[in-house]
Amino acid sequence: MTVNGESRSGDIEPRTLLVHHLRDNLDLTGTNVGCDTSSCGACTVHLDGKSVKSCTMLAVQANDADITTIEGLADNAQAAGIATGDDNWHPMQEAFKQCHGLQCGYCTPGMVMAATSLLAENPNPDEAAVREGLEGNLCRCTGYHNIVKAVLSAAGSGGDA
Repeated sequence: MTVNGESRSGDIEPRTLLVHHLRDNLDLTGTNVGCDTSSCGACTVHLDGKSVKSCTMLAVQANDADITTIEGLADNAQAAGIATGDDNWHPMQEAFKQCHGLQCGYCTPGMVMAATSLLAENPNPDEAAVREGLEGNLCRCTGYHNIVKAVLSAAGSGGDA
């Protein structure tokens, strides 16, 4: 598999979940384990450009796939010609920072990954579309207002949520 632009290979147990492979074998701990049932979305990564919940996917299912985690999001944006700003953050990460779209931060990597995938599918969503698009990701602190505001801001929709 390719992870954050780097080819990675190795032997793993067939029952290893992708989230555990990323965290335990590749030391990419930005992808969080929240529920192990795909209910919370804290483990969201991009697999071949689409959001997936890595806690319910086996690592072997990602064989030959292109995976992006929160650690590689800005680098992948740069490679695609997207400006990442002074801090080398993806525009979505910057929007979360500017709009205070995080509280404890546990859900933030999964929210950012889901939100960037949402904007790839719908570059100009309204508030309802953002809320619907992120409904598979839970914020334990209930910071949804600012999360939606951040996504709308990153989309250029203003962030008037």
